[in-house]
Amino acid sequence: MFDRYEAGERAVLVHINFSQEGEWEDLSECEMLVSSAGVSTLQVITGSRQSPHPKYYVGEGKAQEIAQAVQLVSADVVIFNHALSPAQERNLEALCQCRVLDRTGLILDIFAQRARTHEGKLQVELAQLRHISTRLIRGWTHLERQKGGIGLRGPGETQLETDRRLLRDRIKTILRRLAKVAKQREQGRRARNRAEIPTISLVGYTNAGKSTLFNCITEAGVYAADQLFATLDPTLRKIELSDVGTAILADTVGFIRHLPHDLVAAFKATLQETQEADILLHVVDASDDRFRENIQAVHDVLEEIDAHEIPALVVMNKIDNLEGQKPRIERDEEGHPRTVWVSAMEGKGIDLLFEALTERLASQMVSYRLRIPPEYQGRIRSAFFQLNCIQQEEYDQDGDLLIDIRMQQVDWSKLEKREEVVLRDFIVT
Repeated sequence: MFDRYEAGERAVLVHINFSQEGEWEDLSECEMLVSSAGVSTLQVITGSRQSPHPKYYVGEGKAQEIAQAVQLVSADVVIFNHALSPAQERNLEALCQCRVLDRTGLILDIFAQRARTHEGKLQVELAQLRHISTRLIRGWTHLERQKGGIGLRGPGETQLETDRRLLRDRIKTILRRLAKVAKQREQGRRARNRAEIPTISLVGYTNAGKSTLFNCITEAGVYAADQLFATLDPTLRKIELSDVGTAILADTVGFIRHLPHDLVAAFKATLQETQEADILLHVVDASDDRFRENIQAVHDVLEEIDAHEIPALVVMNKIDNLEGQKPRIERDEEGHPRTVWVSAMEGKGIDLLFEALTERLASQMVSYRLRIPPEYQGRIRSAFFQLNCIQQEEYDQDGDLLIDIRMQQVDWSKLEKREEVVLRDFIVT
Protein backbone atom coordinates (compact mmCIF):
# COMPACT_ATOMS: atom_id res chain seq x y z
CA MET A 1 0.00 0.00 0.00
CA PHE A 2 2.90 2.39 0.68
CA ASP A 3 5.56 3.69 -1.66
CA ARG A 4 8.17 4.08 1.11
CA TYR A 5 11.72 3.01 1.76
CA GLU A 6 12.13 -0.53 3.08
CA ALA A 7 13.20 -0.70 6.72
CA GLY A 8 16.21 -2.90 7.44
CA GLU A 9 18.02 -4.18 10.50
CA ARG A 10 20.77 -1.52 10.76
CA ALA A 11 19.79 1.73 12.43
CA VAL A 12 20.97 5.19 13.34
CA LEU A 13 19.38 6.13 16.67
CA VAL A 14 18.46 9.77 17.37
CA HIS A 15 17.76 11.14 20.84
CA ILE A 16 17.19 14.81 21.58
CA ASN A 17 17.24 16.14 25.13
CA PHE A 18 14.61 18.78 25.80
CA SER A 19 15.55 20.73 28.90
CA GLN A 20 11.96 21.38 29.94
CA GLU A 21 10.95 17.70 29.70
CA GLY A 22 14.00 16.03 31.23
CA GLU A 23 13.83 12.93 29.03
CA TRP A 24 17.56 12.24 28.86
CA GLU A 25 17.25 9.08 30.93
CA ASP A 26 15.11 7.53 28.17
CA LEU A 27 18.10 6.98 25.86
CA SER A 28 19.19 3.66 27.41
CA GLU A 29 15.57 2.48 27.33
CA CYS A 30 15.34 3.36 23.65
CA GLU A 31 18.50 1.32 22.99
CA MET A 32 16.81 -1.63 24.73
CA LEU A 33 13.70 -1.14 22.58
CA VAL A 34 15.82 -1.17 19.43
CA SER A 35 17.61 -4.31 20.62
CA SER A 36 14.27 -5.96 21.46
CA ALA A 37 13.12 -5.25 17.90
CA GLY A 38 16.11 -7.20 16.58
CA VAL A 39 17.78 -4.12 15.10
CA SER A 40 21.50 -3.28 15.35
CA THR A 41 22.37 0.27 16.41
CA LEU A 42 25.25 1.49 14.24
CA GLN A 43 25.43 5.02 15.61
CA VAL A 44 23.68 7.14 18.25
CA ILE A 45 23.18 10.83 17.53
CA THR A 46 22.23 13.07 20.45
CA GLY A 47 21.50 16.75 20.78
CA SER A 48 19.68 19.40 22.80
CA ARG A 49 16.86 21.74 21.89
CA GLN A 50 14.36 23.97 23.65
CA SER A 51 11.47 22.68 21.49
CA PRO A 52 10.96 20.45 18.41
CA HIS A 53 11.61 21.93 14.94
CA PRO A 54 8.39 21.92 12.86
CA LYS A 55 10.08 20.57 9.71
CA TYR A 56 12.61 17.97 10.87
CA TYR A 57 11.89 17.78 14.63
CA VAL A 58 15.63 18.47 15.00
CA GLY A 59 17.34 21.55 13.60
CA GLU A 60 18.38 21.65 9.94
CA GLY A 61 22.05 21.27 10.85
CA LYS A 62 21.33 18.20 12.99
CA ALA A 63 19.13 16.78 10.21
CA GLN A 64 22.06 17.09 7.78
CA GLU A 65 24.29 15.36 10.36
CA ILE A 66 21.81 12.47 10.55
CA ALA A 67 21.69 12.16 6.74
CA GLN A 68 25.50 12.10 6.56
CA ALA A 69 25.66 9.43 9.28
CA VAL A 70 23.19 7.28 7.35
CA GLN A 71 25.42 7.43 4.29
CA LEU A 72 28.60 6.88 6.30
CA VAL A 73 27.50 3.73 8.15
CA SER A 74 25.14 2.48 5.38
CA ALA A 75 22.12 2.41 7.72
CA ASP A 76 18.72 1.11 6.56
CA VAL A 77 16.56 3.04 9.03
CA VAL A 78 16.66 6.09 11.29
CA ILE A 79 14.87 5.62 14.63
CA PHE A 80 13.82 8.62 16.71
CA ASN A 81 13.25 8.22 20.43
CA HIS A 82 10.34 10.65 20.12
CA ALA A 83 6.92 10.91 18.50
CA LEU A 84 7.18 12.46 15.02
CA SER A 85 4.40 14.02 12.99
CA PRO A 86 3.65 12.53 9.54
CA ALA A 87 5.13 15.62 7.87
CA GLN A 88 8.34 15.38 9.91
CA GLU A 89 8.74 11.69 8.96
CA ARG A 90 8.20 12.52 5.29
CA ASN A 91 10.73 15.37 5.34
CA LEU A 92 13.35 13.29 7.13
CA GLU A 93 12.90 10.35 4.73
CA ALA A 94 13.35 12.67 1.75
CA LEU A 95 16.54 14.04 3.29
CA CYS A 96 18.06 10.76 4.56
CA GLN A 97 16.91 8.61 1.61
CA CYS A 98 15.91 5.79 4.00
CA ARG A 99 13.04 4.73 6.26
CA VAL A 100 12.38 6.84 9.37
CA LEU A 101 10.60 5.40 12.42
CA ASP A 102 9.51 7.18 15.57
CA ARG A 103 9.14 5.71 19.08
CA THR A 104 5.50 4.73 18.50
CA GLY A 105 6.32 2.93 15.25
CA LEU A 106 9.17 1.08 16.98
CA ILE A 107 6.94 -0.13 19.82
CA LEU A 108 4.28 -1.20 17.33
CA ASP A 109 6.90 -3.18 15.42
CA ILE A 110 7.97 -5.00 18.61
CA PHE A 111 4.33 -5.76 19.44
CA ALA A 112 3.79 -7.13 15.92
CA GLN A 113 6.75 -9.50 16.40
CA ARG A 114 5.61 -10.70 19.83
CA ALA A 115 1.86 -11.21 19.32
CA ARG A 116 1.06 -14.92 19.45
CA THR A 117 -2.66 -15.35 20.07
CA HIS A 118 -5.47 -14.42 17.69
CA GLU A 119 -6.56 -11.65 20.05
CA GLY A 120 -3.03 -10.26 20.39
CA LYS A 121 -2.56 -10.13 16.63
CA LEU A 122 -5.90 -8.35 16.18
CA GLN A 123 -5.00 -5.79 18.85
CA VAL A 124 -1.62 -5.06 17.28
CA GLU A 125 -3.09 -4.76 13.79
CA LEU A 126 -5.73 -2.34 15.08
CA ALA A 127 -3.05 -0.16 16.71
CA GLN A 128 -0.95 -0.26 13.53
CA LEU A 129 -3.86 0.70 11.28
CA ARG A 130 -4.81 3.61 13.52
CA HIS A 131 -1.20 4.79 13.47
CA ILE A 132 -0.88 4.35 9.70
CA SER A 133 -4.17 6.12 8.94
CA THR A 134 -2.59 9.48 9.83
CA ARG A 135 0.35 8.80 7.52
CA LEU A 136 -1.45 7.69 4.37
CA ILE A 137 -0.90 10.80 2.32
CA ARG A 138 2.86 10.40 2.09
CA GLY A 139 2.56 6.89 0.71
CA TRP A 140 1.05 8.09 -2.54
CA THR A 141 2.75 11.33 -3.48
CA HIS A 142 3.27 9.94 -6.99
CA LEU A 143 -0.40 9.02 -7.57
CA GLU A 144 -3.26 11.46 -7.84
CA ARG A 145 -6.08 9.34 -9.25
CA GLN A 146 -6.69 5.76 -10.19
CA LYS A 147 -5.55 4.93 -13.71
CA GLY A 148 -8.00 5.40 -16.56
CA GLY A 149 -8.41 3.49 -19.81
CA ILE A 150 -10.35 0.41 -20.86
CA GLY A 151 -10.66 -2.01 -17.97
CA LEU A 152 -8.93 0.37 -15.59
CA ARG A 153 -11.57 3.01 -15.00
CA GLY A 154 -12.20 3.37 -11.28
CA PRO A 155 -15.05 4.83 -9.26
CA GLY A 156 -13.53 8.29 -9.45
CA GLU A 157 -11.88 8.15 -6.04
CA THR A 158 -8.37 9.33 -5.52
CA GLN A 159 -6.01 6.60 -4.42
CA LEU A 160 -5.86 8.23 -1.00
CA GLU A 161 -9.65 8.09 -0.64
CA THR A 162 -9.65 4.41 -1.63
CA ASP A 163 -6.93 3.62 0.92
CA ARG A 164 -8.79 5.45 3.67
CA ARG A 165 -12.00 3.59 2.89
CA LEU A 166 -10.22 0.23 2.92
CA LEU A 167 -8.56 1.11 6.23
CA ARG A 168 -11.89 2.13 7.78
CA ASP A 169 -13.48 -1.13 6.65
CA ARG A 170 -10.62 -3.20 8.06
CA ILE A 171 -10.68 -1.31 11.38
CA LYS A 172 -14.44 -1.93 11.69
CA THR A 173 -13.90 -5.65 11.05
CA ILE A 174 -11.18 -5.88 13.71
CA LEU A 175 -13.29 -3.95 16.22
CA ARG A 176 -16.17 -6.40 15.70
CA ARG A 177 -13.85 -9.36 16.31
CA LEU A 178 -12.31 -7.75 19.39
CA ALA A 179 -15.80 -7.02 20.74
CA LYS A 180 -16.50 -10.74 20.46
CA VAL A 181 -13.30 -11.55 22.37
CA ALA A 182 -14.18 -8.93 25.01
CA LYS A 183 -17.60 -10.54 25.45
CA GLN A 184 -15.97 -13.95 25.99
CA ARG A 185 -13.59 -12.47 28.56
CA GLU A 186 -16.51 -10.77 30.29
CA GLN A 187 -18.34 -14.11 30.56
CA GLY A 188 -15.26 -15.64 32.18
CA ARG A 189 -15.04 -12.73 34.65
CA ARG A 190 -18.75 -13.03 35.49
CA ALA A 191 -18.30 -16.74 36.18
CA ARG A 192 -15.39 -15.97 38.53
CA ASN A 193 -17.42 -13.26 40.24
CA ARG A 194 -20.30 -15.68 40.76
CA ALA A 195 -17.89 -18.14 42.33
CA GLU A 196 -16.45 -15.23 44.35
CA ILE A 197 -12.89 -16.08 43.27
CA PRO A 198 -10.57 -13.10 43.85
CA THR A 199 -8.41 -11.97 40.93
CA ILE A 200 -4.81 -10.82 41.35
CA SER A 201 -3.34 -8.94 38.40
CA LEU A 202 0.40 -8.50 37.79
CA VAL A 203 1.23 -5.01 36.57
CA GLY A 204 4.51 -3.18 36.19
CA TYR A 205 7.02 -1.60 33.89
CA THR A 206 8.14 -3.72 30.96
CA ASN A 207 11.00 -6.11 31.79
CA ALA A 208 10.38 -5.78 35.55
CA GLY A 209 10.17 -9.58 35.84
CA LYS A 210 6.38 -10.11 35.87
CA SER A 211 6.41 -13.29 33.75
CA THR A 212 9.34 -14.76 35.71
CA LEU A 213 7.43 -14.13 38.95
CA PHE A 214 4.27 -15.57 37.36
CA ASN A 215 6.15 -18.74 36.41
CA CYS A 216 7.72 -18.97 39.85
CA ILE A 217 4.31 -18.82 41.55
CA THR A 218 2.28 -20.94 39.13
CA GLU A 219 4.85 -23.07 37.22
CA ALA A 220 2.97 -22.02 34.09
CA GLY A 221 5.97 -21.99 31.75
CA VAL A 222 5.05 -18.59 30.26
CA TYR A 223 7.68 -17.13 27.92
CA ALA A 224 10.02 -14.88 29.92
CA ALA A 225 13.10 -13.08 28.60
CA ASP A 226 15.36 -10.16 29.50
CA GLN A 227 13.83 -7.91 26.87
CA LEU A 228 11.12 -5.28 26.62
CA PHE A 229 7.55 -6.48 25.93
CA ALA A 230 8.31 -10.22 26.15
CA THR A 231 4.67 -10.68 27.21
CA LEU A 232 1.74 -9.40 25.16
CA ASP A 233 -0.99 -11.99 25.62
CA PRO A 234 -2.57 -12.29 29.10
CA THR A 235 -2.29 -15.62 30.90
CA LEU A 236 -4.52 -16.67 33.82
CA ARG A 237 -3.77 -19.43 36.34
CA LYS A 238 -5.31 -20.65 39.59
CA ILE A 239 -3.32 -20.41 42.81
CA GLU A 240 -4.19 -21.50 46.36
CA LEU A 241 -3.84 -19.11 49.30
CA SER A 242 -4.25 -20.22 52.90
CA ASP A 243 -7.26 -18.63 54.66
CA VAL A 244 -8.46 -17.32 51.29
CA GLY A 245 -8.71 -20.40 49.08
CA THR A 246 -8.57 -20.32 45.30
CA ALA A 247 -7.51 -17.11 43.53
CA ILE A 248 -6.81 -16.22 39.90
CA LEU A 249 -3.40 -14.75 39.00
CA ALA A 250 -3.22 -12.82 35.71
CA ASP A 251 -0.01 -11.92 33.84
CA THR A 252 -0.49 -8.86 31.61
CA VAL A 253 1.40 -6.68 29.13
CA GLY A 254 4.07 -4.42 30.59
CA PHE A 255 3.79 -0.62 30.62
CA ILE A 256 6.28 1.95 29.40
CA ARG A 257 6.71 5.72 29.52
CA HIS A 258 4.64 7.48 26.88
CA LEU A 259 2.82 4.27 25.95
CA PRO A 260 1.12 5.09 22.61
CA HIS A 261 -2.58 5.88 23.06
CA ASP A 262 -3.41 3.65 20.09
CA LEU A 263 -1.92 0.72 22.00
CA VAL A 264 -3.84 1.52 25.18
CA ALA A 265 -7.07 1.63 23.16
CA ALA A 266 -6.25 -1.52 21.18
CA PHE A 267 -5.37 -3.53 24.29
CA LYS A 268 -8.55 -2.52 26.13
CA ALA A 269 -9.81 -6.12 26.37
CA THR A 270 -6.47 -7.27 27.79
CA LEU A 271 -6.21 -4.40 30.26
CA GLN A 272 -9.75 -5.20 31.43
CA GLU A 273 -8.19 -7.98 33.54
CA THR A 274 -6.33 -5.24 35.40
CA GLN A 275 -9.40 -3.02 35.76
CA GLU A 276 -11.48 -5.85 37.25
CA ALA A 277 -8.81 -7.18 39.65
CA ASP A 278 -9.36 -7.34 43.42
CA ILE A 279 -5.71 -6.48 44.07
CA LEU A 280 -2.74 -5.48 41.88
CA LEU A 281 0.75 -6.89 42.29
CA HIS A 282 2.89 -3.97 41.14
CA VAL A 283 6.20 -5.61 40.16
CA VAL A 284 9.20 -3.24 40.22
CA ASP A 285 12.78 -3.90 39.05
CA ALA A 286 14.57 -2.87 42.26
CA SER A 287 17.95 -2.98 40.49
CA ASP A 288 16.94 -0.33 37.94
CA ASP A 289 18.33 3.11 38.81
CA ARG A 290 15.15 4.69 37.43
CA PHE A 291 12.69 2.50 39.33
CA ARG A 292 10.93 5.52 40.89
CA GLU A 293 10.26 7.01 37.45
CA ASN A 294 9.08 3.58 36.28
CA ILE A 295 6.65 3.35 39.21
CA GLN A 296 5.23 6.76 38.27
CA ALA A 297 4.90 5.70 34.62
CA VAL A 298 2.87 2.64 35.70
CA HIS A 299 0.67 4.84 37.90
CA ASP A 300 0.05 7.12 34.91
CA VAL A 301 -1.13 4.22 32.73
CA LEU A 302 -3.27 2.80 35.56
CA GLU A 303 -4.92 6.19 35.88
CA GLU A 304 -5.51 6.28 32.13
CA ILE A 305 -7.37 2.94 32.25
CA ASP A 306 -9.23 3.83 35.49
CA ALA A 307 -7.46 1.20 37.58
CA HIS A 308 -5.57 3.56 39.92
CA GLU A 309 -7.97 3.09 42.85
CA ILE A 310 -7.57 -0.71 43.01
CA PRO A 311 -5.58 -1.81 46.11
CA ALA A 312 -1.96 -2.62 45.22
CA LEU A 313 0.89 -4.57 46.79
CA VAL A 314 4.34 -3.50 45.58
CA VAL A 315 6.79 -6.32 44.77
CA MET A 316 10.41 -5.14 44.62
CA ASN A 317 11.91 -7.80 42.35
CA LYS A 318 15.48 -8.70 41.26
CA ILE A 319 17.06 -8.24 44.69
CA ASP A 320 19.61 -10.83 43.53
CA ASN A 321 21.16 -7.96 41.53
CA LEU A 322 21.55 -5.84 44.69
CA GLU A 323 24.06 -6.22 47.50
CA GLY A 324 22.81 -6.57 51.04
CA GLN A 325 19.11 -6.88 50.17
CA LYS A 326 17.22 -9.80 51.72
CA PRO A 327 13.62 -10.96 51.23
CA ARG A 328 11.35 -9.07 53.61
CA ILE A 329 7.91 -7.51 54.05
CA GLU A 330 7.55 -3.78 54.67
CA ARG A 331 4.35 -2.66 56.41
CA ASP A 332 2.43 0.60 56.63
CA GLU A 333 1.50 2.49 59.82
CA GLU A 334 -1.48 0.17 60.40
CA GLY A 335 0.66 -2.96 60.08
CA HIS A 336 -0.68 -4.03 56.66
CA PRO A 337 1.80 -5.38 54.08
CA ARG A 338 2.84 -2.61 51.67
CA THR A 339 6.00 -3.86 49.93
CA VAL A 340 7.58 -7.30 49.50
CA TRP A 341 11.24 -7.69 48.46
CA VAL A 342 11.81 -10.86 46.39
CA SER A 343 13.95 -12.47 43.70
CA ALA A 344 11.68 -14.28 41.23
CA MET A 345 14.70 -15.61 39.33
CA GLU A 346 16.07 -17.38 42.41
CA GLY A 347 12.71 -18.04 44.05
CA LYS A 348 13.61 -16.05 47.17
CA GLY A 349 10.86 -14.36 49.17
CA ILE A 350 7.97 -16.10 47.37
CA ASP A 351 6.72 -17.49 50.69
CA LEU A 352 6.68 -13.92 52.07
CA LEU A 353 4.74 -12.79 48.98
CA PHE A 354 2.11 -15.48 49.62
CA GLU A 355 1.96 -14.39 53.27
CA ALA A 356 1.46 -10.73 52.32
CA LEU A 357 -1.14 -11.60 49.68
CA THR A 358 -3.05 -13.75 52.16
CA GLU A 359 -3.02 -10.93 54.72
CA ARG A 360 -4.22 -8.34 52.19
CA LEU A 361 -6.99 -10.55 50.83
CA ALA A 362 -7.84 -12.02 54.24
CA SER A 363 -8.39 -8.49 55.56
CA GLN A 364 -11.52 -8.62 53.43
CA MET A 365 -12.59 -11.82 55.24
CA VAL A 366 -14.97 -12.16 58.20
CA SER A 367 -15.25 -14.95 60.78
CA TYR A 368 -18.40 -15.63 62.82
CA ARG A 369 -19.85 -18.28 65.12
CA LEU A 370 -23.58 -18.61 64.52
CA ARG A 371 -26.38 -20.32 66.48
CA ILE A 372 -29.08 -21.30 63.97
CA PRO A 373 -32.51 -22.57 65.12
CA PRO A 374 -33.84 -25.80 63.49
CA GLU A 375 -36.40 -24.01 61.29
CA TYR A 376 -33.65 -22.08 59.42
CA GLN A 377 -30.90 -24.69 59.36
CA GLY A 378 -31.58 -26.32 55.98
CA ARG A 379 -31.50 -23.27 53.76
CA ILE A 380 -28.78 -21.31 55.56
CA ARG A 381 -26.48 -24.31 56.05
CA SER A 382 -26.86 -25.13 52.34
CA ALA A 383 -25.86 -21.54 51.41
CA PHE A 384 -22.73 -21.79 53.59
CA PHE A 385 -21.80 -25.11 51.98
CA GLN A 386 -22.08 -23.58 48.50
CA LEU A 387 -19.66 -20.83 49.58
CA ASN A 388 -17.29 -23.45 51.07
CA CYS A 389 -16.87 -21.36 54.19
CA ILE A 390 -17.76 -23.77 57.03
CA GLN A 391 -14.90 -24.26 59.48
CA GLN A 392 -16.66 -26.36 62.12
CA GLU A 393 -20.21 -27.30 63.13
CA GLU A 394 -22.02 -29.08 65.98
CA TYR A 395 -25.48 -29.32 67.54
CA ASP A 396 -26.33 -28.34 71.10
CA GLN A 397 -28.87 -30.04 73.38
CA ASP A 398 -31.71 -27.81 72.15
CA GLY A 399 -31.16 -28.87 68.50
CA ASP A 400 -29.65 -25.53 67.50
CA LEU A 401 -26.77 -25.65 64.99
CA LEU A 402 -23.53 -24.07 66.19
CA ILE A 403 -21.47 -23.28 63.10
CA ASP A 404 -18.14 -21.48 62.61
CA ILE A 405 -17.76 -19.76 59.23
CA ARG A 406 -15.01 -17.77 57.50
CA MET A 407 -15.84 -15.98 54.25
CA GLN A 408 -15.25 -12.82 52.28
CA GLN A 409 -17.00 -9.71 53.51
CA VAL A 410 -18.67 -9.25 50.14
CA ASP A 411 -20.11 -12.81 50.33
CA TRP A 412 -21.50 -12.17 53.80
CA SER A 413 -23.14 -8.93 52.67
CA LYS A 414 -24.71 -10.61 49.63
CA LEU A 415 -25.98 -13.51 51.71
CA GLU A 416 -27.52 -11.13 54.25
CA LYS A 417 -29.39 -9.34 51.47
CA ARG A 418 -30.54 -12.59 49.88
CA GLU A 419 -31.81 -14.33 53.01
CA GLU A 420 -35.16 -13.37 54.49
CA VAL A 421 -33.83 -13.51 58.04
CA VAL A 422 -31.25 -11.23 59.62
CA LEU A 423 -28.13 -13.39 59.88
CA ARG A 424 -26.52 -11.05 62.41
CA ASP A 425 -29.23 -12.07 64.90
CA PHE A 426 -27.68 -15.56 64.93
CA ILE A 427 -24.11 -14.42 65.74
CA VAL A 428 -22.82 -15.77 69.07
CA THR A 429 -20.95 -12.94 70.76
